[in-house]
Amino acid sequence: MSLVVDASVAAKWVLPEDAADRAAALWGTDNFLAPSLIYAEVGNAVWKRALWNELSTADALRALESAIGIFTVLVPMSELAARATEIAIELRHPIYDCFYLALAERERCTLVTADARLVSAAKRAKGIKVKEL
Repeated sequence: MSLVVDASVAAKWVLPEDAADRAAALWGTDNFLAPSLIYAEVGNAVWKRALWNELSTADALRALESAIGIFTVLVPMSELAARATEIAIELRHPIYDCFYLALAERERCTLVTADARLVSAAKRAKGIKVKEL
């Protein structure tokens, strides 16, 4: 089984956060997919931790590499951009999240997220399955 995993979950794989144990429990049971946007979003999470002196630069780079390395497939944003834009307009929701929705829709698989707003958006979209972490 394949899952689309967003950055709110992927960051929990490598950073000490609430529900990190639930995020880690996903390992080994599925193939993980994400839009290539995941680099920027997880990168932003580790960058913040480095700014707060919770991670060194080297540790932040390792965390980013580790999180991204768990994904089986990273889909170029260009393949999802048109549909993500349509979904964003339909749902009146930021396009960043809609790349994950477009991928879940295209691949007909469940989106896993720890973001309550994204869960709400996914439920409003027709035909997109979502699981809140």
